[in-house]
Amino acid sequence: MAYSNAVREQFRNTLKEVEEAGLYKDERYICSEQGVEIVVEYPRGSKPIKVLNFCANNYLGLSSHPDVTAAARKGLEERGYGMSSVRFICGTQDLHNSLEKRIAEYLGKEDAILFSSCFDANAAIFEVLFDEKDVLLNDRLIHASLIDGIRLCSAQRDSYKNADVGHLEKKLEMWKPRARNICIVTDGVFSMDGILAPLDKIADLADRYGAMVLVDDSHATGFIGKTGRGTPEHFGVMDRIDIITTTLGKALGGASGGVVAGPREVTEMLRNRGRPYLFSNAVPPPIISAALRVIDLVSETTKLRDKLEWNARYFREKMDAAGFRLVPGETPIVPVMFGDAKLANDMARELLQEGIYVIGFSHPVVPMGKARIRVQLSAAHEKEHIDKAVDAFVKVGKKLGVIR
Repeated sequence: MAYSNAVREQFRNTLKEVEEAGLYKDERYICSEQGVEIVVEYPRGSKPIKVLNFCANNYLGLSSHPDVTAAARKGLEERGYGMSSVRFICGTQDLHNSLEKRIAEYLGKEDAILFSSCFDANAAIFEVLFDEKDVLLNDRLIHASLIDGIRLCSAQRDSYKNADVGHLEKKLEMWKPRARNICIVTDGVFSMDGILAPLDKIADLADRYGAMVLVDDSHATGFIGKTGRGTPEHFGVMDRIDIITTTLGKALGGASGGVVAGPREVTEMLRNRGRPYLFSNAVPPPIISAALRVIDLVSETTKLRDKLEWNARYFREKMDAAGFRLVPGETPIVPVMFGDAKLANDMARELLQEGIYVIGFSHPVVPMGKARIRVQLSAAHEKEHIDKAVDAFVKVGKKLGVIR
């Protein structure tokens, strides 16, 4: 038998090293629906407690919104639980087509195509569109799914320093004479730091050097920009970003599903050659039905995104005044920096006992020595929730010597 006791011991020793370094990813069990207040069992076997959730991607508070869950039930009742097929065989319903059209319109693009997740979307797109004659220039802090998608592609690749357009231009100058096509690849909002990619300046460089631009806007769609259309809207370049990948699993309902929006030729190429699309079951009808309702909600009013913006600003101001070290920014992703992985994890565990659910992030999710707690605000948070979170941070921070 290949899985011998020696192999088992090897893996156990590796896990022990991970745990001793403070890098072990310990999961909590949520015994309720997702929302601002959740019931959590941690550690396993303990009595569940009610806490305030400050680490979900539930930016607009729609994960358990009554309109969204009602739409999901309607989709279940009218179109069934699952498709039992990939899209090109017998997995495409009218609802899939309706959602693709709505998302394309919402993002200001010609067409859109759905995937099981944005990870799958990012895994599909590079291999389909680019080969060894092309060059991909990516920001060094892009999401892991973009990194993996680029790895699957035969294109030449290079990177530039995070949000550094000067460095990007040097790379464009170097590669322009040697490439058939150049594509600049970046997150719209960098998920671990909460900072925005300077898309206006990136678009200017793309125009100057004849490059394409692909943006993963998963942590922006629905709430960044004047009407929530994402970072391209925020920077006024919606018509200058070629391809947007994003997710239904964060602000847009929080379930699952990914999207590529862009020129129709791109989406048709993906329908015909995108392996994660061709070999994965279609996104289930309840999710599609709920997502259609979400697009209605975020298109009708900016009330939720406006509240989220206020919440994020208020939390940042209170935490900064308390003496915590934050990554500066304007998004609802607020990294509270600790550096040491064990300290970040100890802080998160102590905060849970104070009724605040957050998670310590450490290597390999973030660079070594840059451990943090990534606080994520939601439109569903009220002022009293934020005040309670800040008070808990201050109490535990003083106890652990993080602040005075």
